[in-house]
Amino acid sequence: MSILLQSLRLIDSESIHAPQDYIYEGSKILLKSDDYNGSIDKVIDCSSFLASKGWVDLRCMSGEPGEEFKESLETLGELLKSSGFTKAVVMPNTHPTIQTKNEVQYIKSKTSNWFSDLIINGAVTKETRGEDFTDILDLHQEGVYIFGDGLVPLSNPDRLMKVLQYLQKFKGILFDHSFEPLLALFGQMHEGEVSTRIGMKGIPNLAEDVAVQKNIEILKYAGGRIHFQTVSSKGAIEKIRLAKKEGLNVTSDVSLYQLLFSDEDLVTFDTNLKTLPPFRGVEDRKAIIEGLKDGTIDAIVSNHQPQDFDAKHMEFDLAQFGMIGLQTFLPGLVKLSKELGWPMLISKITEGPSTVLGLEKSEINQLTIFDPEEEWVYDKKSNLSLSFNHPWVNQTLKGKVKYVINANKFEKIN
Repeated sequence: MSILLQSLRLIDSESIHAPQDYIYEGSKILLKSDDYNGSIDKVIDCSSFLASKGWVDLRCMSGEPGEEFKESLETLGELLKSSGFTKAVVMPNTHPTIQTKNEVQYIKSKTSNWFSDLIINGAVTKETRGEDFTDILDLHQEGVYIFGDGLVPLSNPDRLMKVLQYLQKFKGILFDHSFEPLLALFGQMHEGEVSTRIGMKGIPNLAEDVAVQKNIEILKYAGGRIHFQTVSSKGAIEKIRLAKKEGLNVTSDVSLYQLLFSDEDLVTFDTNLKTLPPFRGVEDRKAIIEGLKDGTIDAIVSNHQPQDFDAKHMEFDLAQFGMIGLQTFLPGLVKLSKELGWPMLISKITEGPSTVLGLEKSEINQLTIFDPEEEWVYDKKSNLSLSFNHPWVNQTLKGKVKYVINANKFEKIN
């Protein structure tokens, strides 16, 4: 089937290009030329839409296996497709943990018909406890090349050093949410003026700064690759910037919500705003923006973490960390687009994460087409997740994915 995408404005890392006609034919996306001789089966007016290469999410979570009531693999797959993501990395923090061939094979069989391409982050230590290693080579034989403990930092320096050395056998990548757990002990939000004012135990920037510096020093000694996930502090970003200048093999990402919220938003004690890393202060947000602009931060992630009603509907200090973030991802980008511009935002969810994953650049055969102006109400009826832990509930949001293409798969999003 051949589809004419009429007057479509394509975005890349440089600019928003002038409207042009494109043809989706089989698994190819071609720029329409006057001498095109093929037949057109369908015409889509894209004059009010924007588009880019298919989006890539480096950090999202499923409840399945073990907590399917929070998010099943079926609902996660539907969320990724409807939110514009053609590739996604899923974390290992399920029950059981994704740590053996059995779990990997289970995930693969359950997601074989997904529209989006799934990339599995295998646990690097058993039960993500930071002690005994998983069978890394066995997991790699099943196609796993990203390792890390997901929600849990690999804080044991001996384990981190050995993992970095081991992963070099097959050019594996260590994904780590780096912070020092003991410095963050009992913390509920960012440590600062706001946490003091409302009487909440804080998580200091120091917890992240110390861990990132330590891991960089170990990387210098051991070699290998580290991808720092969900960086949030000014100090950590400065350390990663310096490491890149020194030629170390490091990359990093940031959660979208760090650009949308700050610790000031927690004065309402809304447990949907309780996240890890926590929302930081104004100076940290400025550092994140600078890091995005100069390439210190390679990608923006959804950090989609579903939590059920009981996990959030309680006192703030007892509630679980985490926020869902896939269906609201585009509306979040729309809110940021005037300040940061579409080219940079798109580069951080296309070229940036693709580089982190080591994907080769190729002709466009994945496309996310969206309307940045369409408004819709985010409520229980429109929510596609099995969880509802997001602060934008019952609000009118702007930005809707319209079509997604992934090679020979084409979907219209309702």
